[in-house]
Amino acid sequence: MDKLITFAVPCYNSADYMDHCIETLLSAGEDAEIILVDDGSARDDTPAKCDEWAAKHPDIIRAIHQENGGHGEGVNQGIRHARGLYYKVVDSDDWLDTDALAQVVAKLREFAAMPAPVDLLIANYVYEHVEDNTRKVMGYKNVFPTGQIFTWDSIRHFRTSQYLLMHSVIYRTQLLRDCGLELPKHTFYVDNIFVYQPLPFVKTLYYMDLDLYRYFIGRADQSVNESVMAGRIDQQVRVTKQMIAAHDVMAIKATQPRLGRYMLNYLSMMMSISSIFSVIANTPQSLGLRTELWEYLRQKNAALYRRCRYKATNVGTNIPGYQGRKLSVGLYRLARKIYKFN
Repeated sequence: MDKLITFAVPCYNSADYMDHCIETLLSAGEDAEIILVDDGSARDDTPAKCDEWAAKHPDIIRAIHQENGGHGEGVNQGIRHARGLYYKVVDSDDWLDTDALAQVVAKLREFAAMPAPVDLLIANYVYEHVEDNTRKVMGYKNVFPTGQIFTWDSIRHFRTSQYLLMHSVIYRTQLLRDCGLELPKHTFYVDNIFVYQPLPFVKTLYYMDLDLYRYFIGRADQSVNESVMAGRIDQQVRVTKQMIAAHDVMAIKATQPRLGRYMLNYLSMMMSISSIFSVIANTPQSLGLRTELWEYLRQKNAALYRRCRYKATNVGTNIPGYQGRKLSVGLYRLARKIYKFN
């Protein structure tokens, strides 16, 4: 590894906003490499912009052009080609706070000098809500020790709607390779797999209480927009199935109780999301996918099925009957208003 950190930036028709993202990443200097993955962009100048940035900063930026494979394949390409000790995905419409990034890079430099570098660095991220021009910081002071190396045995309880997301994690690159991470092509919501699958391979963690990642949310065309998610329920279910298959969570919980508890809650949340958007889509196909997903979980792990099925969130998102489905959607929208999670 001849770089400290690799930033992978999947780009798809991103010409209107990718410059700001790249400019913030360049503030990391020669310690970083930036891999711009053009995902078969055809509607704008994204391919040319990637090449222009690479020509302007040949020691830092590389451009990779691929046939359209979706966000996950852009992340895969970054992992395959990364030369950085650490790896972070930054979407082309988001950006990093440069002051926070300078502190993160300094800390990663310390890790690089250790005989066994830390596996996972965690920092805060900020929702930038487009619709009402507000911000919501998602931090982890209640969960992790701050400013020290720790293990899963030291974590505390996560709050409702508080999870590790792609925005908050910086993994050691070789760990991602060693855990066999391969995200599916042509599938949205694969960031959940990216965060979840490597967790049992992580032995050491470090949390910095810094607002590093800035994430736009609330645009009508976004993948987390409610109507868009309902229309892509098949992809949400596909991602959730891959997460179920990745690990025996109940076995992890028996040996690493705190990590296992978190992973169980994460899977339960994914089951809730898949269930409620199946209901919001409200087609025979979508409701059939919901039934199929729960049966898949039951057959894979009956104990995990019972733990997920009877959590309050899944009881609330799986109320039977027509009126029950209406109530489930109402409860979800109330929770979204309170917690502003998408």
